[in-house]
Order: sequence, then C-alpha cells, then structure tokens
Amino acid sequence: MKAPKKLSKKSTAFQICHSITEVEKKEYDSIQPDNNPFFEFNFLFALEKSGCIGPGTGWEPRHLLLREEGRLIGAVTFYLKTDSYGEYIFDWEWARAYQDAGLSYYPKAVVGVPFTPATGPRIIVRKDYDYETCGRALIEKLVEICSIKSLSSIHFLFVTAKEQELLSDCGFLPRLTHQYHWHNSDYLCFDNFLGDLRSGRRKQIKKEKRRLGDLGIEVSVFEKEQIRREHIDCIWEFYVNTSSRKWGSAYLNRKFFDLLFETYREKTVLVIARIDGRPVGGTINFRKGDKLYGRYWGCSVEVPYLHFECCYYKPIEFAISNGINVFEAGAQGEHKFLRGFEAVAVYSSHLFFNPGAQSSIDNFLRGERPYMRSLISEYNKHSPLKRARGGKSEKIV
Repeated sequence: MKAPKKLSKKSTAFQICHSITEVEKKEYDSIQPDNNPFFEFNFLFALEKSGCIGPGTGWEPRHLLLREEGRLIGAVTFYLKTDSYGEYIFDWEWARAYQDAGLSYYPKAVVGVPFTPATGPRIIVRKDYDYETCGRALIEKLVEICSIKSLSSIHFLFVTAKEQELLSDCGFLPRLTHQYHWHNSDYLCFDNFLGDLRSGRRKQIKKEKRRLGDLGIEVSVFEKEQIRREHIDCIWEFYVNTSSRKWGSAYLNRKFFDLLFETYREKTVLVIARIDGRPVGGTINFRKGDKLYGRYWGCSVEVPYLHFECCYYKPIEFAISNGINVFEAGAQGEHKFLRGFEAVAVYSSHLFFNPGAQSSIDNFLRGERPYMRSLISEYNKHSPLKRARGGKSEKIV
C-alpha cells in the first residue's frame, strides 16, 4: 500500500465557490466518502436549484476547495447562517447569551448538511492524500475566512470522532450529544433481529405488525429505477401534511423532490404504505455504501403503528436484506430506543471568535460531556437489545 501523499505548499491553492455548480460534478464526487450521500453533487444541487438553500433562506452555501496543481484534493462545504433553524445541534441558549451581552451571534458559519441530522465526514480529503495535513490546511483556511468576514463562530455539526479530534487540535471546542442508531449484528432476517430483543418488546413489535396486517395495510420498498413519479407525488403529499402539523412550514419544497427523482434515484429508498391500493403513508430514505439514512415521514390518514412500520421495521428489513450495517433514522428517539436502536454518541465542534464566549462555552461543554456519557451508558444498560446491554455498542471517544 502506498503511503498517503503529502501536501506541497508551493503547488496548493484554495478556491471559494458560492454554488456547487461552479465545481465539475465528476471531479467533486470523486473525493466523496463511500457511505455518506449528503455531500454528493446531485444532492447539494437539488437543495440549491430548488431554492431550499441560498439567499434569503438562512443557508447561504460556500464550498471551500483545496487543490494541488489544479487537482481537487479536499473540500469543506459550509453555510453562512442567519438563524439556527434546521441544524439539530441546538445552540439557541448560546445565541441568547450573546444577545444578553450585547453581542451579535449571527451571522455564523455552519459546516453540515441543511435539515439533515446525520453523522458523516465534513472535512473531505482524497483517499490517496494524507488526511491530517490536508484537513488541517482546510480548517485553518476556513478559520481565516470566517475571521475576516467577522462571523461570530464556526460550528461543525455531526462530525466523525476522528474529525472532532483534529478540530480539537485546531482550537475547536468538542461537544457530545446523542442519537439512536440501528446496527446490524449479522442478522439473517427480521425475526433474527427480533430474537435479539427482550421477549416483551419482541411480542409488542409482532403485535404492531400483525395489527397492520389485519387492517389490510401493505407496505412496500422502492429504490433506484423502481421509483416512479407517482411515488414522489405521494411522498411530497405526506411530507407537507406532517410539516404543517409539526412545524407550520416545510424546509423543503416540491422542486427539491422533483430534482431527487430526476437526478438522485440511485441513492433514494422509499417506503410506501397502501390500503386497498391507495397510498396512506411513507418515508424517504437515502442509501450509500453500508449506511441507510431515514429522513422524512408523513401520512394522509392516522393509523396506529404505521409510523413504526414505515420508519423503523421496513427499513430494518431492507437493511438486513441488503447488507447495510448502520441505519440512522434521524433526530429524537424514545420510540427508536424501545425498538432496538442503540444510544450512540454524536459529535460536534465549535469555535467562537470572542475570547469570553469561547471560555464560557468551553466551561459549559466540559460539564455537559460527563452527563452525556452517563446518559448514553444508562440508556444502553436498560436497552431491550441484548447487544447494547452486553456492552457491544459504539465506544464513546
């Protein structure tokens, strides 16, 4: 195996793009990781082209590119933010503290995927280049850019443990929160997975699935070329119904869903439930490599347990059948925990240009981390899942 290539400072250059369309698609996708679909060209293009992000949305994209002799070797996509909506690592209290101190918290810089609480690499480096030197160069340039722009802070959201370590070395404050993820323990089928749960929980899930069968509900999975325009029509309707009930307004628009159909079906997995052939609920998920990401759920009629079937059970069946190792079903999660999802650490990193804020928030995070570690541990000790109770969950860094 060849040693990773080192950066040659004489032949490296940085580039800032205000749109993903300023980068050549094939070149940009060539440096993307194997199991994270959310920084691929077509996904970012759909967000931009649809107007879900951009001027006036609170999410203004910037793509920081690192090149060596013209070749793209690294990238960090960040956003100029004028609020904290759609981030899922909550910093409203920090914003309020800034306001109380007579300081401006916005605009800030956020490195993450809009409206998508999914863990994955945020500092993208070509596989044949040294990660640490390239990553450090990108971080230092990002800090320089944001300092010049007089932003209050930089926030890397849902980073990997490896990235958080590098960011800490560069002066960022590490934060620990948690989510619930499903892990595949070499299950052969869904019943095999159920056998890993406590008997009471196993019986409850079987009861829920049986109830849906008694109601005549059929739940199907569609992926890639199986997805048709009418499927997208259904998912859009469900998404709007749920958004209007929960949040009052939707982050995404119809054009975004249409662009997914046109350019991103290869990574899309839909779950759709029907009664007598009529669609009544479903979810949209994304798959890449050995990971599946559940995103948006909705329904047109209220049916007991339908949410669990579409959001958890059917995607788990799909994951087992397709050799997927991890299923991330989004934020929140008491229902997930009770249905075989493990409590796992979620990492983020934060840098504040105001020294007083950096010091105060550092003290807060130092106190928060032990609590979060204990919380994750306690959840898994009482998990209905044997794997989690047996200490086989992901280790907290």
